[in-house]
Amino acid sequence: MSAFLYDAVRTPFGRFNGALAAVRPDNLAATALGALLARTPALDPADVDDVVFGLANGAGEDNRNLGRMAALLAGLPTSVPGSTVNRLCGSSLDATMIASRAIETGDADVVVAGGAESMTRAPWVLPKPDKAFPVANVTAVSTALGWRLVNPAMPEEWTISLGEANEQLQEKFGISRERQDEFAARSHQRADAAWDDGFYDPLVVPVPGVELPRDEGIRPGSTAEKLAALKPSFRKDGTITAGNASPLNDGAGALLVGSEAAAGRLGREPVARIAGRGAFALDPRDFGYAPVEAANRALARAGIGWDDVSAVELNEAFAVQSLACVDGWKIDPDIVNTRGGAIAIGHPLGASGTRILGTLAEVLRRDGGRWGVAAICIGVGQGLAIVLENVSS
Repeated sequence: MSAFLYDAVRTPFGRFNGALAAVRPDNLAATALGALLARTPALDPADVDDVVFGLANGAGEDNRNLGRMAALLAGLPTSVPGSTVNRLCGSSLDATMIASRAIETGDADVVVAGGAESMTRAPWVLPKPDKAFPVANVTAVSTALGWRLVNPAMPEEWTISLGEANEQLQEKFGISRERQDEFAARSHQRADAAWDDGFYDPLVVPVPGVELPRDEGIRPGSTAEKLAALKPSFRKDGTITAGNASPLNDGAGALLVGSEAAAGRLGREPVARIAGRGAFALDPRDFGYAPVEAANRALARAGIGWDDVSAVELNEAFAVQSLACVDGWKIDPDIVNTRGGAIAIGHPLGASGTRILGTLAEVLRRDGGRWGVAAICIGVGQGLAIVLENVSS
């Protein structure tokens, strides 16, 4: 039995402390979930077998089990279960993998997969003291991004910042600052053009009470020359800047996954088949390169090769790791992120997997390609990938 993607929606992605700053992450998730089901009126919400959502935090208003919270807030019957997966940046892509396996094994017929993150509203946390009433000060730790409350048993080279890890990656592969800035500028230019062309109109739904008609971080006038003027962020003589790395963001997305037989109940035909999945892990500091083998494995399981692929959606955590992956795959860069990527659109950690998969399905539908790959790098040395087959024509 195969699993199919029937529909995909997401909110616009907001900047850190931007237009979505006042919106709780569970409300972002409920917005995406509710909008997805509203687009399939033939589906009785009680017939949703499961809701699986991803997020990278969970320490605050997302309330530990975001999937269940989103289902309840969206008004689904209390009989519809919900769960949450945390594989950091890959969480919602992992949620989709879990949903597709449930369909393939016959455990479910219709599953909603999704993800959300409010990096703005991610709380500070205080570690509990070993003994009551400590004399020393206690430091609050941000949960928005990166390592926190690190176990001292972890090797120091594994717990470096994400930025420093990618500076090491660029040294390893010799990826210049110029290439990174060119890649980043292209991300903004392509995202802006895609919005102007109406590409994102069927994919993006508004957040109630918020005036945000498109992704907030896109800078239409970006050029490599302008980005070259920015100072390095992690090393004095480094290559990574605020302009060639993804920003902090808020947003959510949801996907409708079902069996082939579910088409009758849904009153619509599928747009893509989930043809292959891949996961891979390596040294934590090399996390940016993990999508290379994850995608290779997904392609092998789909029974195809890179020569068959016409579109790639690679989450742009950093320009340098994106370029390293494209080089590693030895593919035409022009098929990668043709409608912009996370450097421009944004990277709300738990929602990015839904964004790249939904975008990939729409790219295949619009452009008429048969095979596509969605891939994402994950902090602490992991990568995930899904292969889609276009069945919309």
